[in-house]
Amino acid sequence: MHFKKLLFAALFSSLLLNAENSIGLNINDKDLELQASVNLFSTYEGDTGYILDGSYLNTNIDKIFCISIIGENTFQGSENLSLGFGAKVVFTQNFVATPLLAKAHFVLPINANVPTTSINTSLAYAPSILSFTDAKNYTEFRIEADIEIISNIHIFTGYRNIDTRYKTYDKIFNSSFYGGMKLNF
Repeated sequence: MHFKKLLFAALFSSLLLNAENSIGLNINDKDLELQASVNLFSTYEGDTGYILDGSYLNTNIDKIFCISIIGENTFQGSENLSLGFGAKVVFTQNFVATPLLAKAHFVLPINANVPTTSINTSLAYAPSILSFTDAKNYTEFRIEADIEIISNIHIFTGYRNIDTRYKTYDKIFNSSFYGGMKLNF
């Protein structure tokens, strides 16, 4: 049994070391969010990549923990646009939801003298069949502008809206602008 744990740890460590990973932090005057992302499989040009994301958002209302898996690929005919689809699991004190997730990443076609700049957006939705405990449904929308200021270091600003409809009332978890930094390694 000890050998199996050691083998699993070695395989997991080698996966993390060979993958394209990122960690990030974003804040505003009331919220703090930590994010981590691991590209699970190296891909060849045109192949779908699989990304495991995790985040922890501490809002003034509640704490939200999310894990998602996304298949992502460059949009056919446009090198600057990539689309991703997947699912995530959202945990809070009062509910669990498993929303479906769509993401888009667009690198702006700007002159080579300007650092890489991109726009990212995502939409997650869980209808009542995918919302558990007290939740009736779950919706999350995000949009971000990102610039790579130094190789592998990005700063970004964005807006997020996280809304949960409960069986007896509605609750906007977070509707705010934020800023942050991300490190790719």
